[in-house]
This record gives sequence, structure tokens and C-alpha cells, in this order.
Amino acid sequence: MTTTKTAALPARPPTRARSTGRREAGRLAALLLSPTFAVLALVIAYPLFAALGDSLYQQGQGLDANGFVISGDKFVGLRNFTEIFAGANADRFWGAFANTTFFTVVTVSIEVVIGMAMALVMHHTLRGRGLVRASVLVPWAVPTAVSALLWRWMFQGDGVVNAIVGKQVLWDTEGWQAKFAVIIADTWKTAPFVGLLVLAGLQIIPTELYEAARVDGAGAWRQFWRITLPLVKPALLVAVLFRILDVLRMFDLPFVLIGDQMHSTETLSMLAWDEATNLHFGPAAAYATLLFLYVVVVAFVFVKLLGADVIGEARAVRAREKRKVVPARGKAVPA
Repeated sequence: MTTTKTAALPARPPTRARSTGRREAGRLAALLLSPTFAVLALVIAYPLFAALGDSLYQQGQGLDANGFVISGDKFVGLRNFTEIFAGANADRFWGAFANTTFFTVVTVSIEVVIGMAMALVMHHTLRGRGLVRASVLVPWAVPTAVSALLWRWMFQGDGVVNAIVGKQVLWDTEGWQAKFAVIIADTWKTAPFVGLLVLAGLQIIPTELYEAARVDGAGAWRQFWRITLPLVKPALLVAVLFRILDVLRMFDLPFVLIGDQMHSTETLSMLAWDEATNLHFGPAAAYATLLFLYVVVVAFVFVKLLGADVIGEARAVRAREKRKVVPARGKAVPA
């Protein structure tokens, strides 16, 4: 009498228990994050939607038949936005838009170069390294308004800058000299911030990589391009992104250093502030909404083009985990 044996079936993966555990973990995460979401909704979502709603109205900007100012809010739809692009203040808006973009591109580019140099100097072992790092970070720790006042005194007609230049330059008047003053002051203050973040990226690079590169005959410049720059790229991208978002909403530095209603240095934030101080809350809200959209678009393009997509990387990791091989159900195999 012959008997046949069948191989034991492998245990079926506990997918139902796993999915239940994930749902419970998701509920716990949502419960723990709910206070944060509530605060974000209060300080971000509500002002944003309130500004968007105000941009569709005009308050007290017209006169009635008797010549009195019309009180209350008047719904005008998208008229505030159309007036920005094609109205009486269109030239002023495009000038502020150009200034904002110019300051963003120029200052961030200069700060990246200077910040990288600062990080490389602070990263090397030398005497008094702690003192050097502390002194470099002093400008970044100074409040922006105080920093602008300091530079305003130095840019005066009889100030230090003119003494160094050897010419009598009126830095706080209309012209390119006002732009240069803002660029110099902003670079002095925020380049250490870029250097600090890049320094954090430099300190996690293994020294063995540089030793192996030197053994292979690579010089200092080749080591920088092949080792330092690629490995410090994540920290550098974060620093650049933070600085771009910060410069796009620049207000206090040119306002204190040069003054308001200076077309050479007026930014979108200053333009929105000027409309609000004149009680034109509808146009001010429209300017603020356009600035918000501008920041969102720039941040999205930066993340997508330069690869600073942290959320996308996390999703890729989860996708790789899901593609792991799961044992299939076995079949009866005769002995």
C-alpha cells in the first residue's frame, strides 16, 4: 500500500491584522496631530481665507451723489485683481514684482557662495574654531530692524561706507545704489544662516572619503565637486529654499534701511502694507494673495526641479516596502 504526502501549506500572511494595525496607528497619529492641525488652521488657514474674501470687496473707496465717502463693504469680484495688472497702479505693481524677484535671485546666489565658504572655513580644524563659529553667527542673531538701522547709519553721507568708497554716494535715494545697499545689508545678515546649515551637512561626511580621494590623486577642487558638493546638497537645498521663501516676503530691511514708497526698493510686501495703511483693504488683500500664490509657485518649482522633494522620497520608501515579495500559497506536491 502506497501513501502520498503533500507538502505543508505556508501560513497565509496576516494582511487583515496588518491593515487593522495600520488603521489604528493612523487614528492614533491623527489624534496626536489634531492640536497641531487646529493651531495651523487658526493661524494660517483662517487668515488666508479671510484675505481671499477681503480681496473681493472694496471698503470706503467711493463717493456717493452728495460727495460723501461710501461706508461699508462693496462686492467687486475680481476687480481688485484686474486693477493690479491693468489699472492705475499697474506700473507700481510690476516694479515691486521685479524688485522682489531681483532681490531673491541676487541675494540668494551671493549668500550661497559666501555661506558655502564660511562653512568650509568653520569645518576645518583650527584654533579658536568655537569663537569663529560664534562670531560668524552674530549678524544672523541680530534682529532685522536693528541690522537695518546699523547699515542705515553706515550708508549715510558721512558714514563708514562712503569713507571706504571715497565718494559721496546717496545710498537712500532712488537708483541702483539703493538696491546695492539692500543687497549688501541682507547678505551680511543672512549668509551666516546658509553657512550654518551647510556646516551641519559637512559634519556628517565621512573623512574616509577624502582620504581615499587623496590616495587616488584627487586634488582639493576635484574633491569639492565629487564629494563635498553632492553629499552636502540636501542641506544646501534646504537652506536655499528657506532663503528664497524669506526674501520673497522681504519687508522690514528695505523699509527701515531705505524707506517706504521708494520705487527702487519697494517689494510686494511693502506695496500691500502701503495699501492697507491707506485703508484700501481690498487691494491690500489682493496684493497679499498674489504674493502668497507667487511664493507657492516658486516653492513648488524649486522642489520639483532641484529634487528637494522630502515627501516624494518618503512615498518612494513606502512603495518599495509594499513591493516586497509575499510568499504565495503553496500547492499539494506528491512525495
